[in-house]
Amino acid sequence: MKKNPIIPYILIMAFGLGLIFFLSVEGAGNKADIAKGGDKAKTEQAAGDKESASGDVDPEAVAKQKCISCHGGDLKGQVGPNLHGTGLKEAEVKDILTNGKGSGMPAGLVSGAELDAMAKYISELK
Repeated sequence: MKKNPIIPYILIMAFGLGLIFFLSVEGAGNKADIAKGGDKAKTEQAAGDKESASGDVDPEAVAKQKCISCHGGDLKGQVGPNLHGTGLKEAEVKDILTNGKGSGMPAGLVSGAELDAMAKYISELK
């Protein structure tokens, strides 16, 4: 007697549908947390509160978090341009960080105390 070759496919489909159902039920139960951004948003908010409370922002840490993906690990250029020796003043750097530049530099990556610290840091890179 031959085995029916469609049975494994039906079992896999049933398992997949069951998994989708249970994950959607779990997601519906966590709807409010997901809308707020979950644990990641809480962690980032706590870090931001800590920085604003102390007023001390480490621009190198911010650069490692937000800039190296485009400007490279040493900020000497990769996809984005080299940030060393740009000759830009703090106000110009603040404008670029706030409003973006062209289609490559997105607006609003840093704000508040981070903006001031990053503008000073980038304008002083040699």
